[in-house]
Amino acid sequence: MKVELRKTFQFEAAHLLPLLPEDHKCRRLHGHSFKVEVLIAGACDPELGWLMDYADVSKVFKPLWEQLDHRYLNDVDGLENPTSEVIAKWIWDRLKPELPGLSSIAVEETCNSACIYRGEWMPV
Repeated sequence: MKVELRKTFQFEAAHLLPLLPEDHKCRRLHGHSFKVEVLIAGACDPELGWLMDYADVSKVFKPLWEQLDHRYLNDVDGLENPTSEVIAKWIWDRLKPELPGLSSIAVEETCNSACIYRGEWMPV
């Protein structure tokens, strides 16, 4: 049986987008309640009846959460231009070695704006 697991995390952080024009609102310092969705796909273990323990996903994500939560994202190595797209890839690059079944990372910076990253371009 093939399944997808979804685990959601939240962090609060401030950032600005330094490459935008000076008069763009996102060039100014501001914050978000970011929501990150980690999607893992694969086959269930026939004995256990699950793909993996949700607690294991949380354990792997925790060090990243500690680097992001209540931080100024521009100061995080690799997030000097912390767009949702860059944040999603940054998370992917750090989780993929620990979660080989990683299928996608979604980063929501507002309740109606999100970026989904799948590791390389794949049409939806």
